[in-house]
Amino acid sequence: MTPRAEYPRPHFDRSHTWSSLNGDWDFRADTEQDWNRTITVPFAWETPASGVEAHWLPLAWYRRSFTIPAAWSGQRVVLHFGAVHHEATVWVNDVEVAAHRGGYTPFEADITDAVSHDGDQEVVVRVSAPPDKREIAHGKQRSIPRDDFDGVCFTPSSGIWQSVWLEARPATYVAALKLRPSDGLDAIKVEAEVAGEGTLRLTLRGTGTTVELPVSGGLVETEIPVADARLWSPEDPYLYHVDATLTSADGADTVAAYTGLRRIEVIGEDLYLNGRRLFVRGVLDQGYWPRTGITAPDDAALVRDIELAAAAGYNLVRKHLKLEDPRFVHHADRLGMLVWAEPAATGRFSADSVAAFEEQVAPMVERDGNSPAIVIWGLYNEEWGLDWDIPGDPAKQRATAQAYDLLKSLDTSRPAVDNSGWTHVKTDLLDWHYYDESAASWGRTVAALLDGTQDDFPVKLGPDFVVRKKLAGTPDQPLRGLPNLNSEYGTGFTSVERGWHLRWQTQELRRHDRVAGYVYTELYDIEHESAGLLDFERRAKDLAGVDPAEVNATTTLVLDVVPVAPGRDLLSESGEVSVPVRVSHHGDEPVNGHLHTTWTPVLGATPSEPGSRGPWTEAKPFLLSAAAEVRAGLPAGWTSGRLHIALVSDGVVVGRSAVDVDTFTAPVIGDNR
Repeated sequence: MTPRAEYPRPHFDRSHTWSSLNGDWDFRADTEQDWNRTITVPFAWETPASGVEAHWLPLAWYRRSFTIPAAWSGQRVVLHFGAVHHEATVWVNDVEVAAHRGGYTPFEADITDAVSHDGDQEVVVRVSAPPDKREIAHGKQRSIPRDDFDGVCFTPSSGIWQSVWLEARPATYVAALKLRPSDGLDAIKVEAEVAGEGTLRLTLRGTGTTVELPVSGGLVETEIPVADARLWSPEDPYLYHVDATLTSADGADTVAAYTGLRRIEVIGEDLYLNGRRLFVRGVLDQGYWPRTGITAPDDAALVRDIELAAAAGYNLVRKHLKLEDPRFVHHADRLGMLVWAEPAATGRFSADSVAAFEEQVAPMVERDGNSPAIVIWGLYNEEWGLDWDIPGDPAKQRATAQAYDLLKSLDTSRPAVDNSGWTHVKTDLLDWHYYDESAASWGRTVAALLDGTQDDFPVKLGPDFVVRKKLAGTPDQPLRGLPNLNSEYGTGFTSVERGWHLRWQTQELRRHDRVAGYVYTELYDIEHESAGLLDFERRAKDLAGVDPAEVNATTTLVLDVVPVAPGRDLLSESGEVSVPVRVSHHGDEPVNGHLHTTWTPVLGATPSEPGSRGPWTEAKPFLLSAAAEVRAGLPAGWTSGRLHIALVSDGVVVGRSAVDVDTFTAPVIGDNR
């Protein structure tokens, strides 16, 4: 059975004439003379799935034979690589056909002149994967010597790690098809890159709408009108497919692409999707799997990760420091999951590392730019590849601004983040990463950042190395007038602690109307990093009764409580409590109803019934409500318990939270009062 047998490039689809080259290839290290090993493509040579599991191998070779389908006679034959880390040279029948640098970007080679249409052909690939990755784009792969951020890096993924395949096309062909929504969301703007002369016909599938025009090579621009446009959104991820046929003396070349009609905008300090206010409820996804590294084991695994994020209440996935498999973006498009996409990081600052980083930007936009799901482009992350020193070096400031300008020159239709986390230089979103084990200081710091009394916060860059990072990396970067997001948070060394922090830290972000969204770190564990809501196998972890879907719901409750410790949020000698409850609501219409309460043991899961009816409350969209006082007492004989609070509107529970109450009032070791 061929691994990853699905068509690899759904955004530029020539699947009517393709052949997969995934599967078993001959393999040898550069120091070996014999082809005495087999590797399974497309899995990195460090992974168990590859069958090799070779570590810190700097140079290796691949080889396999293939045949050209008889039906392709008279066509040009093109060899495609989805991604090879890091540098590849390709020969077909001893003829060099391609050389490519960059471990996350696709490349292709017209191999027609190197093959015959009879018998077996041979392809050989030499791959260089240097252990010292600091000046190349490598994302979360470990390096020797180490990166400064080695503690949060993982096993390298070297060699061919995305699909390899053949396609046939005429000598005159469609080279690229860029689709974007029109400004009025009533047409699809098309930029087609054409090799050769002919007639290009663009058909909006299923509508009968066709645009036909002569082309003479190069770039051609036009629009396809859309009647009764249906806008793409997470609630209705409707896609428009465009079939492009180029007819010439060489025959007909047909490709297909798609997009969605949607608009993502920054208006003041808010994000809007199709004219509706958008609150980002995001989760970090680093794209690693237990046996297969940075390659998904199968197409279903990509779908499952999106579905798991959605089930946890998230509407956005931040694909972290990795240009993910194009099929992930495709599934996000069709399932309605928003995506924050960003390239892989380098490790140290130099002219070479800046160039290596920037080499990813144009391929990223070209490959994934048609996607309606991608609503944010990221660039640098936490000054990785910039030596954690943007403020101290004008050259690093210029590199950051240069990356932003490059990206915006290629795509103005989405907001972009220059350096996610802190020290912004030129950005459309003011995002920040803040980790804090204390619920009390977390709440104080978040409040201070958002009310403007503080523009920096502590960041632990090493075991004993804590610095204060400013939101602005230069005096010219404004701290007002841009959407404000926390794009990394989440702490706790045990699953119980992580569930506790998920509840209380997220509620503090929901407390402040100025916040445009958040991204929790992270969806699942990876190797030694146990920061996930799920384990590495994507199994649920014991979060001590905390349901992420309730925490991340469109409507949730914000309690005016500074929690003491897991299992002991609120202390009461008598067992009687009074909890001020506010409503955070991000729907289109106001919400109202009664607050209900019920008890379970401490750390208990949400009960099926909301319990006793309490005070009335109401909230307007994107405005935190006034506090409603909920009063309750522990059941007779109980010394502790979890008070579940539910907002019930027209008989339906629309928002929840909970607080653990304890009557034992002795000092708590490590408490944060």
